Amino acid sequence: MGVEQQAPHAPKLGISTRLLGKFHVTGIFWYRFHHWGVGFLPRWGRSIFLFLFNGFFFLVLRRIRRAVASNLVPVLGPCGWWEKQRRIYRTLNTFAWSLTERYEQFSAGEQVDVRIDPPEIWERLRGSSHGAILVTGHIGNWEIGSMKPASTEQRRVHVVREEELDPRAQEFIRGLLRKHMGESYITHFEKNDPFLGVQLLDVLGQGDIVALQGDRPRTGGRTIEVRLFGKPYEVPVGPLALARTAQVPLVPVFVLREGRFRYRAAFREPIHVSRSGNRDVEMREAAQRFVSDLEWAIRECPHQWFCFRNLWEEQPGGNRVLASGPRKRVSPAPR
Repeated sequence: MGVEQQAPHAPKLGISTRLLGKFHVTGIFWYRFHHWGVGFLPRWGRSIFLFLFNGFFFLVLRRIRRAVASNLVPVLGPCGWWEKQRRIYRTLNTFAWSLTERYEQFSAGEQVDVRIDPPEIWERLRGSSHGAILVTGHIGNWEIGSMKPASTEQRRVHVVREEELDPRAQEFIRGLLRKHMGESYITHFEKNDPFLGVQLLDVLGQGDIVALQGDRPRTGGRTIEVRLFGKPYEVPVGPLALARTAQVPLVPVFVLREGRFRYRAAFREPIHVSRSGNRDVEMREAAQRFVSDLEWAIRECPHQWFCFRNLWEEQPGGNRVLASGPRKRVSPAPR
């Protein structure tokens, strides 16, 4: 019998996941309940709804609280107990609002304003007939940003998402996106499917856009070790290899929440993964460039960094090591 494994940056799951099933925080119940509440309540009622449930999850998600606090230390520095709780609550509250505003688009028909910054990079992408890869991380509301090309430019977008832990939740999300975004917004869930890469290469060749997250490796996937805040950090090879093979730009973009229904899509300069030299060196350089952009975005909005697993576990003697699951490492980036 195989052993169930987990992606290295994902939240750790314990016995509560098996005991609570669909009522666990990752289960279908909370997806449906959140969607229902947003559609049923007026705007002022949603704020109360969110305040109550955010407080509830703040109290019960102890492991996630510890992870958020630990991961923010390299960003914001060490702090006392009260400041630590404030950091945790602010991060969870921002995450809750990002999820809520996703559902508000679907259930309540709310319009979200996305400001492009800087517009020049976006205009170059719009004016090109070639494909491109929009790569982001678990920061801000990446989903809202990925919808923009499909909704305003009438350009097909292929979004590669992580598989949900509850298959029923996955089908629920797939159905919502299909209903509200139509045929120009195509969702693919990551799984051990060798044909997904071939399919993505094909659509990039047709001039479509692929949108994915580049900061969280899949369990068993190949990774490259780079440096985030001066500490070891592993990213998946997949997005880099896809950009290199298709010879399309890898464009970092981070959709940062600036207020109620207001976001800034912060574009960074495209990364071109060359095929003219040593593959390992080129991949490492591209990986570090992306992670440098990710670090910039986290520093811009540290409480919008939604990484809910302790990245650098504390070891005896005060040393910290990379906390991750089993995967295949390619090679470390130069120090």
